This record gives sequence, C-alpha cells and structure tokens, in this order.
Amino acid sequence: MPEAALKRGAMPPGIDLEITESLIMENVQDSIEKLKNARDLGVSIAIDDFGTGYSSLGYLAKLPAQTLKIDRSFVITMLNDPDTMTLVSTIISLAHSLRLKVVAEGVDAEDQAKMLRLLRCDEMQGYLFSRPLPFEQMTTLLTPASGSGLVLPHIHQGKT
Repeated sequence: MPEAALKRGAMPPGIDLEITESLIMENVQDSIEKLKNARDLGVSIAIDDFGTGYSSLGYLAKLPAQTLKIDRSFVITMLNDPDTMTLVSTIISLAHSLRLKVVAEGVDAEDQAKMLRLLRCDEMQGYLFSRPLPFEQMTTLLTPASGSGLVLPHIHQGKT
C-alpha cells in the first residue's frame, strides 16, 4: 500500500527516512533489504546517531544511505576532548570517502559550527539555528522576509 502511494506521488517523493545505527544493526541483512526497497521508491536514507552503537564499518559501505548523522554527544564534547575531535574528523572524512553527506546534530554554539565548517561538515542542526518549532512557526520562519531572502534567528550572517 505505501508503495502505491509513493509511486502515484511526485518523484522523488521528498521523504527522508532517518534510521538509528542501533536499529539497523539488530538485523543487518533484513535492514539492508528493506532500506534498498525504500531507496528504490525514491526515499532518501540517513543513518542517525552514527558512532554510538556497535556497527561494523564493513556494513556502512553496503547500506543504501545518502546521509550520515553525527550524534550530538560527539558534537558537544569535541572542542574539549581531542579524542572526540579526532572521531568527528574521521567520521566526516569516512563519510565523504563513501560519497555520503554529513549532518552534525546538536550544534548549539558558534564555536562548534566554526569547527565543523573547518572539518568540511556538510550540514548542521541544533539550537544555534532554531529550537524545534510547530509547523505554523516553521512556515513563517522559512518565508522570505520582504523579498530579501531567508533570515534565520541565532545565525551568524556570514559563511554557514
């Protein structure tokens, strides 16, 4: 039934499926099969909370994902812990080597964002940009202000 609905809609459907690393690892072969089926329908796949579970790196190359999300626990400690900084840098480099987009979660401060930019992280999300919003407030936030383009609160108006 979901297949038929997706096939009748726009292509690609604009649906992003985020699945945690730990859930994937519960039954890897079954997860790969299901994710490939979703991907064949045009659904974008992101691996969430990467690095917090016990995955085998060998499976990372087999999963049909387009995005790797760095867990906020790494982001909030990376500036004070050189080992965590090394992990973040390595995750970004590994993901790019596998042609995956990298999203850092839990970015709450400009110094975190600056470091992630230096490490070539593709995207960031967190309170630095906005707290979670109801749909109506999000729509207002994303509407260009007076035709001058998107203006987001709490964002340094420089290179992002």
